[in-house]
Amino acid sequence: MQQSPAPALLPVSALILAGGAGSRMGGVDKGWLSFQGQPLIEHALRPLRPYAREILISANREQARYGALGYTVLGDAEPGFPGPLHGLLAGLEACREEWLAFVPVDCPLLPDDFLPRLWSLRRGYPLVAVADDQGLVPVMGLIHRRIQGPLRQYLRSGKRRATEFLATLPHQTLPLADSYLHNCNYPADLRAEPS
Repeated sequence: MQQSPAPALLPVSALILAGGAGSRMGGVDKGWLSFQGQPLIEHALRPLRPYAREILISANREQARYGALGYTVLGDAEPGFPGPLHGLLAGLEACREEWLAFVPVDCPLLPDDFLPRLWSLRRGYPLVAVADDQGLVPVMGLIHRRIQGPLRQYLRSGKRRATEFLATLPHQTLPLADSYLHNCNYPADLRAEPS
């Protein structure tokens, strides 16, 4: 039986945002919590590995443990869990490719073809944002490296809201069904069977 060819790598770096405080999970590092028998970090890597030329992990704790997975680990420049946009800025500053896909570590059911779908929508826009019925989904999408300047300026102004910043950029949207966007914010979410 003939095997199907491996997917072609895209000229994309990918960033997993795993640097949060996990306050709604009792302050634990969410990337190592188990969902359907695997750590959340493994679920986050699944749709990225086949397509991304480079994978980065934004983490403020357990950096050696994340590093043991074989990927570059980035910490936030500011102490005290300053928020996902700081992780995104670190990714934009460090990435080797012009485009950076970014996903949160706690969204384990993204489709296998997530990166190709984002990539196909990028033309003419510096951002492809994911959207659901409520609007833009924070910290998930594909962004061009040149956005690090506007992002740095936004953060310097004292603002931190990811959806607010992303909405200021010209963007295309990738609509995703709720079944792909199951988010593990609370302990019950780890046990929930997605609809």
